[in-house]
Amino acid sequence: MESPFGKHILAEYFECECTYLDSEAAIKNLMLEAASRIGATIVGNIFHHFSPQGVTGVVVIAESHLAIHTWPEFRYASVDLFTCGTRVDPWIGFEYLKEKLQSKKWMSKEITRGTAEEELASSARGGKGVSG
Repeated sequence: MESPFGKHILAEYFECECTYLDSEAAIKNLMLEAASRIGATIVGNIFHHFSPQGVTGVVVIAESHLAIHTWPEFRYASVDLFTCGTRVDPWIGFEYLKEKLQSKKWMSKEITRGTAEEELASSARGGKGVSG
């Protein structure tokens, strides 16, 4: 069953062959396009270029956020794709970014949000706990 609270994808892109991991403008455009492709409603964004290199940025969407951090010297990017609800699909953004970053290797982990009740039940049985 799909959670109404959404999906949170933690993605890592390694061995990126693109030439713009250090370009604030290019990374901003890439992330805005990723948000658009997943069907999200963009409400704002902020990006920053580090000295001597690297870019960080967030696209705030009505459904939550997309964030990126780049390390051009390692040809690496770390990305967060968090979408609430079931209307948008963050995996479309994951695939788009993988293609555009020209990543030779990647890893991802999906967290289904809103599963705390299951975690609390597990805790009561001796599993991992959730505190609030």
